[in-house]
Amino acid sequence: MQHLTRQFIDNQWVESHGLRRLAVTDPYHQCQIAEVTAGDLADVDAAVAAARRAQPAWQALGGDGRAPYLEAFATLLEQRRESLMRLSSTNNGKALAETAIDLDDAIACYRYYAGQARALEARQGRLVEHGMDGVAARTYEDPAGVVGLITPWNFPLVTSAWKIAPALAAGCTVVFKPSEVTPLPEQTLADIAEAIDLPAGVLNLVHGDGEGIGAPLTAHPGVDKLSFTGSNRVGESVMRAAAEGVRGVSDDAEVEQAADWVMAGIYFNSGQICSATSRLLVHHSLADALYDALGRRIDAIRLGDPLGDDTDMGPMTSARQRQSVEDYLAIAAEEGLVAVRDARHRTLPEQGEFIAPTLFRDVPTDSRLWREEIFGPVLCARSVESEAEAIELANDSDFGLAATVISGDSERAQRVGRALRAGSIWFNSEQLVMPEAGWGGFKHSGIGRELGPGACRLPGGEAPDRAGMTLNCAIATTPDTLHRYTSLTEASQGEAPRLSRALPAAGPSSTR
Repeated sequence: MQHLTRQFIDNQWVESHGLRRLAVTDPYHQCQIAEVTAGDLADVDAAVAAARRAQPAWQALGGDGRAPYLEAFATLLEQRRESLMRLSSTNNGKALAETAIDLDDAIACYRYYAGQARALEARQGRLVEHGMDGVAARTYEDPAGVVGLITPWNFPLVTSAWKIAPALAAGCTVVFKPSEVTPLPEQTLADIAEAIDLPAGVLNLVHGDGEGIGAPLTAHPGVDKLSFTGSNRVGESVMRAAAEGVRGVSDDAEVEQAADWVMAGIYFNSGQICSATSRLLVHHSLADALYDALGRRIDAIRLGDPLGDDTDMGPMTSARQRQSVEDYLAIAAEEGLVAVRDARHRTLPEQGEFIAPTLFRDVPTDSRLWREEIFGPVLCARSVESEAEAIELANDSDFGLAATVISGDSERAQRVGRALRAGSIWFNSEQLVMPEAGWGGFKHSGIGRELGPGACRLPGGEAPDRAGMTLNCAIATTPDTLHRYTSLTEASQGEAPRLSRALPAAGPSSTR
């Protein structure tokens, strides 16, 4: 069993001041695989002090000087890709096919922000146009300073890349607290920082839980900016950071293709996705056919060992998360929800923290399952009579991170999408995630944006922009268009791959 007793501070592995020990588990074998010594305020103080000392020199290095370090992160992650895939699958529980996507996402992110660091350098000292004679004015984009980064357990290495890469590109130094549930993959980032001779204090990693590390890091006077992704309950003391996705299927959609896209949005990573398609609105004329198509695809999902090549879906990441989803399923039983598929329709593996992929139909809008974020493989669906009703129900939510519109008419899909209050909207598509586009939501779905060129500016002190949103859009009007669209996007937009999340589909119209 692995014992992580040290923190990575000032480019050195130092013994933790804290003495509490936290168990790290394998959710498939349901056993402890590591032990982490949780840090405390003294560790946070030391990490912040190291970051503060390092920040002026890191900023002075300039974007051109910082870019090679970001490229080195990408290169070493790529070299360790296979071992990190297995480590992530073991610690998190997701299937190897999914961790492969995660690693590619993280690698692309570091490479993208290497380019953004150089672009930032090119923008420095721009002349400002004005009407005063004999006066020259220039603008510079300066980093905020020391940033504290707190990441969740559902996408190790991905959400950390989304935060660390733009922060380093902007000239900030970092104190990073990975999730205590999935610390093993994130530990690699400190190993890489050491291997590439990242200047001391630029990246500091402190292990621990919310009480021991998260709270003091959040309140620390030496932290200039904080980025947190996690639950709404915790986020209310830091920033609002929960989300819920909605997917709408219009009456002119192609049912089999629509089913493929719906599946990709809810059952990837066992539904443990902040943008998961937890609510489905479908035109009444297509409802029965779509539910049948979804049921066949759910039956085809293979649950099992996340390290197995024939596994489509692994267990929930922890016993606690499995219990949380089971509590919602108990509420569904009390409310009398109608299950198209649930645990009664399949045999679960004998071991592992598994939840059966579930589909409820005709879910009332006042149901807790409709209104709250379940964070598991549970899809709640209901039919609508009109486009206007679909828009009204989609927007009737406290959350607004992501949405998808599926329609045979691309103009109609975009018209509906523009009426939705969501930060990212996909049209006729899987959930395509790209580092070049922004990520963030409305209402209770977080404050500010991650990814995109703006992520380099936000760590530099720019106020979060809640008015301007970036839409991640993919248009595919026929069942065979998606892969051609993706290939064209890769060719026209450069090196970073377009990363899609999908499960094997049943039936002749599968896009996989």
